[in-house]
Amino acid sequence: MLVRHELRTTRRDEMIDITDKVAAAVRLSGVRDGIAVVYCPHTTAGIAINENADPDVAHDVLLRLSEVFPLTHPGYRHLEGNSASHLKAIAAGPSQTVIVAEGRLLLGRWQGVFFCEFDGPRRREYYIKVIAG
Repeated sequence: MLVRHELRTTRRDEMIDITDKVAAAVRLSGVRDGIAVVYCPHTTAGIAINENADPDVAHDVLLRLSEVFPLTHPGYRHLEGNSASHLKAIAAGPSQTVIVAEGRLLLGRWQGVFFCEFDGPRRREYYIKVIAG
């Protein structure tokens, strides 16, 4: 089963918790054991799994990514001016896979699935593919 979701981001860098959307897709699929793949088809956004209990973690992740990949750099050549966004998306990656066991996402106690925006605000989409196995 494949589910497409749309969202609107509100700022340049943000991490949006989409764990509930992924869990809902698993429930809708009826798959008891398998995997859920969450995929982002954008070159300036990504998908991550990290702590979702303390919002300061997302803040700190975004802060450090901005330090590592600054908005401007004298060597950047990309004319759109969003090279840092592309680099952050490479670091996050375009997808994450989560094991589905007994009809539920097999995430750790503090883990959540995040849509990571690095070039917002924008209208974005992501896909969830649930596969029995």
